[in-house]
Amino acid sequence: MKKILFATVIALCLCGCGHTRQGLSFNPHDGVEGELTMPDGEVVKYTAYEHLYYVRNVEDTAYQYLNVYVPEGATKTTPILLRTYIGGYMAAKARKPQAGDATGRALKEGYVVVIPGSRGRNSMQDNVYTGRAPKGLLDLKAAIRYLRLFDRTMPGNAERIIIDGTSAGGAMSALVGATGNHPAYDAMLSDMGAAKEKDDVYAAICFCPITDLEHADMAYEWLFNGTSSRQRSAQLLPISNQLKEQFSNYINDLKLKDWDGKEVTADNYMDLLRRELIRSAQTAKNAGADISDTLGFAFSQETMGGMPPINGGKKSVLPMMQPPQPQRGEYVIGLDMQRYLNYVAGTQPLKTAPAFDTKGVLGQPASAENELFGGTDGSSTNFTVYSAYKNGKDLPKEVVDNVYLMNPMNFIVVKDSEGSKTKKTEKHSVAQHWYIRHGARDRDTGFPVPLNLALKLNEAGYNVNFLLAWNRPHSGDYALDELFAWMKSIM
Repeated sequence: MKKILFATVIALCLCGCGHTRQGLSFNPHDGVEGELTMPDGEVVKYTAYEHLYYVRNVEDTAYQYLNVYVPEGATKTTPILLRTYIGGYMAAKARKPQAGDATGRALKEGYVVVIPGSRGRNSMQDNVYTGRAPKGLLDLKAAIRYLRLFDRTMPGNAERIIIDGTSAGGAMSALVGATGNHPAYDAMLSDMGAAKEKDDVYAAICFCPITDLEHADMAYEWLFNGTSSRQRSAQLLPISNQLKEQFSNYINDLKLKDWDGKEVTADNYMDLLRRELIRSAQTAKNAGADISDTLGFAFSQETMGGMPPINGGKKSVLPMMQPPQPQRGEYVIGLDMQRYLNYVAGTQPLKTAPAFDTKGVLGQPASAENELFGGTDGSSTNFTVYSAYKNGKDLPKEVVDNVYLMNPMNFIVVKDSEGSKTKKTEKHSVAQHWYIRHGARDRDTGFPVPLNLALKLNEAGYNVNFLLAWNRPHSGDYALDELFAWMKSIM
């Protein structure tokens, strides 16, 4: 009761001469002038609207609000970049724009920038953990609903929201993009006092998304099982072998198609991944990178069937990014996958096995993801059938339901597919445009996780720009010239 009363007081205090609906408010006259100095010395001026609570029933005052930054010249039609700083599925505060990442660049390019706070696995109020799954996702949805509620009053176009996130934030970006307006979240959002508005977005930028968590352990071991790191571990190898076999079954059940429309199976998946890594290396080589043949690549003065397009998919949304002819007349024509994966594993230690649902398996402690699906009392829990079985337990229905709600793969519906878990409803709206990047030496999750997301979206008819970015570790908001060229193209 005290929290509800506090939220109401906040709404009344912020109201002034602005508009108030459902206890939520925005006053266009409350903006404060500010400026941001970019790395090149350019000063970008903006008007800031900060500490705007986006739900009526504020459970955690430290996180459940957003900040809005409006550059000079922005209008009601200006696109919005919504940047989440979620990492490790932890709570994220609403920050100010950063000169070195996409928020600063967006202001410079004239976008309205929105930075929402959100609860996470570590957020706590009155000894209660407030951000266990799916609370962080609900907060982002509520923030988008808030922007829609005041779309006529606030600068920026809420029908042109582009969400950007990295790592767990990349997963959240994918979730927001895939679950727009889905009724599965309505009751929870209503309990929070979110606006009764839409929560879909126009586009999703997903850097190294840590997603598809119930299958991520399988993907990781399928990818790295043959590396010397795994083969040397008598303790981890049996687990790795079991999970690798499960991934093969999962890929066959997914019934994905590659960029050319050919069926993807466990038998040809490694070759598909090889082609993606060759494309990554070729794209970098075209830009002048020196790629050593010690990594497992083979080179030739002639092409072997030509390079696949950088967008891969059926709907190319960025023709200016098609790879040019190699500058030095060299083509990447092959790759020894085992050699390359040993290189990746050698740049930093692999995660344990399992990589994500570690709790209790071989006596291992809980992971961040175990905490994500844990209880409000701070407990952690297994969230995969495999790890729960290893601990002699079954998964509670609540955990199964939350895991389902936290996987974007469950909400991307391919037309005329059979056996789909989620039928697209009249309300449900998936983002039309997707920019998915994962580092070509990122070992925080397996390469198949972002690739599967991209392939399923492509098959469902959405515009997908996917790349395993050459020699990138686990990181985001890089290659900003390329990113903002893509953003401009979809507008």
